Amino acid sequence: MLRLENITKIFATDLVLKNINWEIKKGEKIGLIGSNGAGKTTQLKILTGEEEQTSGAIIKEGNPRISYLKQEFDLNMNNSVRDELIGAFKEIQIISQKINALEVEMLNKKDSRDSGNLNTLINKIGNYQRKFEDLGGYLIPAKVDKILPVLGFSQEEANELVSNFSCGWQMKIALGKIMLLQPDLLLLDEPTNHLDLDTISWLEEYLLPLKTSIIVISHDRYFIDKLCKKIVFIENGISKTYNGNYSFFMEQKLLDEQSQNKAYQLQQKELETQKRYIERFRASATRSTQAKSREKQISKIVKVDNVLKKTKSPIFKFPECKPSGKSVLEIKNLCHSFSDKIIFFESNLKIISGEKVAFLGPNGVGKSTLFKLIMKQINPEIGEINLGKHNLITSYYEQNQSEALDPEKIIIDLIFEMVPDWPQKKVRTFLGGFGFYKDTVFKKVNQLSGGEKARLAMALIILKPSNFLLLDEPTNHLDLQSKANLEIALNSYKGTVLIISHDRFFISKVANRIVEIKNSNFHSFDGGYEYYLEKKS
Repeated sequence: MLRLENITKIFATDLVLKNINWEIKKGEKIGLIGSNGAGKTTQLKILTGEEEQTSGAIIKEGNPRISYLKQEFDLNMNNSVRDELIGAFKEIQIISQKINALEVEMLNKKDSRDSGNLNTLINKIGNYQRKFEDLGGYLIPAKVDKILPVLGFSQEEANELVSNFSCGWQMKIALGKIMLLQPDLLLLDEPTNHLDLDTISWLEEYLLPLKTSIIVISHDRYFIDKLCKKIVFIENGISKTYNGNYSFFMEQKLLDEQSQNKAYQLQQKELETQKRYIERFRASATRSTQAKSREKQISKIVKVDNVLKKTKSPIFKFPECKPSGKSVLEIKNLCHSFSDKIIFFESNLKIISGEKVAFLGPNGVGKSTLFKLIMKQINPEIGEINLGKHNLITSYYEQNQSEALDPEKIIIDLIFEMVPDWPQKKVRTFLGGFGFYKDTVFKKVNQLSGGEKARLAMALIILKPSNFLLLDEPTNHLDLQSKANLEIALNSYKGTVLIISHDRFFISKVANRIVEIKNSNFHSFDGGYEYYLEKKS
C-alpha cells in the first residue's frame, strides 16, 4: 500500500531521520516504536503531507485515503456529538450549504420576470444536488446513527455537547469521525494517552477486527502487543522492521544487541592486533609497506557500534530512606463529592508499609481526588484520612507535575536549588541518570519535550529521600525504556507506593495489590494485576 524509501528529515541543523525504510501492506497493523524525539510523529506528518521530507520518497499504490488521529483531538466542543460526527463529511457539508444559499436566492427572485436567471439557479441547484447524491450525502444520517452505538453513545447522548464528555469519550468521537470516512490507512498517535482501562479495552476490541491498515505510535505495551503484528523500531534516525508483535520485538532486539556486542568485541580485538602490527613494523625496512597497507585497510573498515554505549538510557534510582511505621494510611468512613457527583461514600481503606498499590477505575471516578485528599490539598467532607505518625516522609508526583515547572528555568539550576551543596560533577552525574547529558543540562524547561519534562519532574521528586510515594500517571510521556527503568527502580524501592496509572504493563510489573474504585467505594484485591483480572473474570 505504501512504502518509505531512504527518508531523511533535517530541522535547522538537527538531523531527526537519517535512513528510514519500511512499508505497510493492506490490512497490516504496524507499531512505530522508538524513544522520545526519535522522529515517530514526524514520519506520520510526512505521510499526511503536513511535513515534507528533506530527501527520499513515499511510494504509494494508487491514492490511498489516509486519516490521522492526533494526540490533540480536533473537535468543536460547542457542537453536539451528532453534528460533530456529521462534520466529518466536509465536502458534502460545503455542497449542502451552497444548495441552501441558492434556494434562498431563488426564493428571493421567485417573483422576478427574469426567467433566465431563475433557470440558471435551478440548473445550479440540480448540479449540486446530483453531486450531493453521488457523494452519498443522503446516506450520512443513517451512517451516523449506525456508528453511534458502536462508539457507545445512545440517541439521547448524541444530542449532548461534545464538551459534556470526558477525554475518553471525546477520543471515541474523534475516532468515529475518521472511521465514517472509511480510510484505507489509519494513523494513530498515542491514542491511549489519558484513557481509562475500560476505554483502552474498547479501543482494542474496536481496532482488532478492522481490515483497515493501521500505523500506531503508543507507549502502551499491552496495546501494541495485542494490536500489532509488525514493529518498526526507530533509533538514531534509522529504522528496522521486526515481523512479530511487541513481545517478539523485545526478544529479537535483545538477540540482535547480543550479536552486535559480540561482533563489536571481535572487531575491537582484530583492530588491536592490526594496530600492534602497524606500530611494530611501521619503521621496518622490509615490512613498512605491509604496515602502511594494513593502516589503509583499517581506515576503510565500517566500525561496529558499541551497543552498551549506544543504548544508554535514563536510570531512576530512589535514594535510601529510614523505614516508616507499619501503618502508613488509614481512611475511615470517607464521604466526598465533586460538583453534584458523590465520589466516595462511607469508604474505608488501610495501607501498610511496603505495599505497592495501584488504584484502578474509569476517568472521573475520583482517583486523583483521593491523592489530593491524602496530601491534604483538599479536605474531606465527612470522615477521616490519617497518615502514619512514625517517621513517614512523603513524595507526591502529580499528573500535571511537569506543567508546573518554571518554563524559563535551566535544568541544572533547578537541581542546584534542591541540593545547593552538591558539586557540579555530582549534579551532572545525577542528571545523566535521567537522560540529560552534556550540554542538554543547560536547556531551558520550555525547550524540552513532554518526555524530557516528565523525567525532570521525576528527578526533582526523588532528590529528597522518602518512604511513601504517591505517583499519579508517572509513565505519561515516558518512552518504553524509561518506563522499564522506572519499573526496576520501584521494584527495588523499600517504601510504600500508591500508583494511579492506565498503563497495564506497568501496573503488572510493579503493583502487589490492586484497589478498584467502583460505586463510590474501595474494592481491594490482594495480588497483582493478573490476579485482579482473574478475580474480575
